[in-house]
Amino acid sequence: MAELVFYAGTMDCGKSTLALQTDHNHSSRGRRGMVFTQHDRAGESVLSSRLGLEVPAVEVTGDLDFRQHIVDYLSAGGALDYLICDEAQFYSAEQVEQLASVVDDLGIDVYAFGIMTDFRTRLFPGSGRLVELSDRVQVLQVEALCWCGSRATHNARTIGGAMVIEGDQVVVGDTGGAGQATAVAYEVLCRRHYRARRTTATAAEEHMSSHTLPFSVQPD
Repeated sequence: MAELVFYAGTMDCGKSTLALQTDHNHSSRGRRGMVFTQHDRAGESVLSSRLGLEVPAVEVTGDLDFRQHIVDYLSAGGALDYLICDEAQFYSAEQVEQLASVVDDLGIDVYAFGIMTDFRTRLFPGSGRLVELSDRVQVLQVEALCWCGSRATHNARTIGGAMVIEGDQVVVGDTGGAGQATAVAYEVLCRRHYRARRTTATAAEEHMSSHTLPFSVQPD
């Protein structure tokens, strides 16, 4: 029986790598699949991981109807056994319902991968609906780490290294770490440092300040 499975985790926990591995495992056994993604770091129409692997993918737009897209593909003579759906947090609740329909009505497995919560610690609509509808929700076991070394559980948005908690839910930015030249960046933090708004950049600034001499040296 076909299943809708949601693999969830924070940034940097290997979601896209697992999506690529899942596609490889199924395709190597002769199963026929289709890959979807949205806002991938490598650009449109590709699913990539930080390990340098990538495969072509269908870019998910706001007006994409998953069920109709698959029905049209099958009607044209295509065959499908499974879908890989990366960055599923960005999908609309209606699109998640369409994926459930693909599973139940068309008998096609759907493996969705995504972040559970946004930079405000609020559920993404797509992730929330996946939790409600999926046959299984699996939290990824690869632990992303906060700058302090503790397990990272929260996704933080930064501007110039400073953490922000207001703004649009979806803003594409750099995920290479805080304090970079890009205006908007993301990093993962433990709950304690998320609540304290202590990012990599602010922690580094505090460290430098604590090592500054408490007096100034005057020239002779």
